[in-house]
Amino acid sequence: MLTARLDSLWPQWRAWIAITRLDKPVGSYLLLWPTFWALWTAAEGIPSLSNLIIFTAGVFLMRSAGCVINDYADREVDGHVQRTNERPLATGALSAKAALAGFALLCAISFGLVLLTNSMTIWLSFGGVALAAIYPFMKRHTHLPQLFLGTAFSWAIPMAFAAESESLPAYLWLFYAANLCWTVAYDTFYAMVDRDDDLKIGVKSTAILFGELDLQMIGLLQAMNVAFLFFAGQQFGFGWVYYLSLATGAAFLGWQIWSARSRNREDCFRVFRQSHWFGAIVWFGIVGHYLLSAS
Repeated sequence: MLTARLDSLWPQWRAWIAITRLDKPVGSYLLLWPTFWALWTAAEGIPSLSNLIIFTAGVFLMRSAGCVINDYADREVDGHVQRTNERPLATGALSAKAALAGFALLCAISFGLVLLTNSMTIWLSFGGVALAAIYPFMKRHTHLPQLFLGTAFSWAIPMAFAAESESLPAYLWLFYAANLCWTVAYDTFYAMVDRDDDLKIGVKSTAILFGELDLQMIGLLQAMNVAFLFFAGQQFGFGWVYYLSLATGAAFLGWQIWSARSRNREDCFRVFRQSHWFGAIVWFGIVGHYLLSAS
């Protein structure tokens, strides 16, 4: 009944759900967990309720905004890729102008939330929007669009830290570097799904750049991610619970590489969709550390 009512009142609602990926929240989780790393660490275990709400909502809004501008950038090629040929801009269910308007609206709402924080976070937010807008176009010019995605997805870390503590200590960038490496790794799995199509249409990616060394490079990036998180734990004074979670997370990353050893589309996509659990495991370790420290 509800969907039929929506169909009559707003025929494009399904297209908007699709373009904003509200029905596919994995990308939001990948952005959410590192944001929580920063919030909990900056607050030493108890982030403010307001910042928790602001950044949780902001993650989902900006991830949707990123998906919209990504589809706008790819509107001419998505129809030629098996995984994306049913996206709203590729099928004509939404217009390019509507997509740009949707991107602007989502960014405006997100900025309204940022205005509820402090001046340091507000200034940082401009960098976040710029990175989100630039990333989708990089696959035309460089084999490293995943690197630009990593810089964009990691920008929530200094923003969350600034909002909670009004400071940017040097060692928070260890979190940033860890998340950057992790993002390039899991998005390379994602790019491996489309590699055959991308080669035909001329779209670039780390999956194409790494070639037959793709899993080895992913392993190296994951090892760097774990190393940066280890050093971050030392700087922030984390205890054994955090390092136990990090060891568990490292085992999970190794299992992902093993699971994708066939390199076929289905295995790579499944591994990508599972990737966010690593971020959750690390967050559990941070929360556990502060809970034990308070007891």
